[in-house]
Amino acid sequence: MSALLVAWLCVLAVMLDWWWGEPRRWHPLVGFGRLAAGLESRLNGAGAGRWQGVLAVSLLLLPFALLAAWLAALPKLGWVFSVLGLYLCIGYQSLREHVLAVRDALLGQGLDAGRASVGRIVSRQTDEMTEADVTKAAIESALENGNDALFGALFWFAVAGLPGVIVYRLANTLDAMWGYKNQRFLHFGWAAARLDDVLNFVPARLTAISYSLVGNWQQAVAAARAQQGKSESPNAGLVMAAGAGALGIRVGGDAKYHGKIKHKPVLGEGALPAAEDIGRALTLVQRALLVWLVGLVLVGLLLTLL
Repeated sequence: MSALLVAWLCVLAVMLDWWWGEPRRWHPLVGFGRLAAGLESRLNGAGAGRWQGVLAVSLLLLPFALLAAWLAALPKLGWVFSVLGLYLCIGYQSLREHVLAVRDALLGQGLDAGRASVGRIVSRQTDEMTEADVTKAAIESALENGNDALFGALFWFAVAGLPGVIVYRLANTLDAMWGYKNQRFLHFGWAAARLDDVLNFVPARLTAISYSLVGNWQQAVAAARAQQGKSESPNAGLVMAAGAGALGIRVGGDAKYHGKIKHKPVLGEGALPAAEDIGRALTLVQRALLVWLVGLVLVGLLLTLL
């Protein structure tokens, strides 16, 4: 498959996501999550360690990678399966809808509605959140998932086609399910978390550059350089620091999970965000997406001419 065709398939998949959004029923990632939960219940028993987690990740990813490679290689139909697979791995429209719902709830119905709405997209405890806390959580979700559900998927599709994006998105799903440093997943979830870190290393840095290009460059770069090592994740902290800096706001800070306060670094530069900044964050992601798509097409044209 030529680089130019790959670029146009990326454009088409993004357009499909924009028009259709996520499937409302029978989403493959939902089914995969149930499959993963069932396997985890069998393998993550008493005394389970890292090798059980490695085995679980391998059993879940390898068959789907092989299936994706076979579908992508089918004569005449391979490009159809490729674009549909990429479309199913992109979650920008769904992210946009959920994040805007938080803004609209805050502005139209008040703090309690905002807490309820943001509780649908974050795992932290929301019942004691201030308006600034709700706003920060929504913006963090927009910036981080811009990488996970959009730019990372586009990167791995461009690099490794349908098998690449399938492995990336499924690994990302496993990390979201198992990548917790608690008693249950500290060892079993190690493989999923490390694989997600590796697969996101390059996309996260490209995402941070993209946010910087379409926002306040100086603030974004300064925040990313100063704060990228402060977060537990080697990738998420960089993305959010650059995105928040590009917007001229601060996110992060302490948050409550399951009744316990988790001390998280403050990321970005500027004032605390207001509800209106949620829309600005989504606009930043959308502008970065345009940069990615234009860049992919230009690279495809250049490689075709060489």
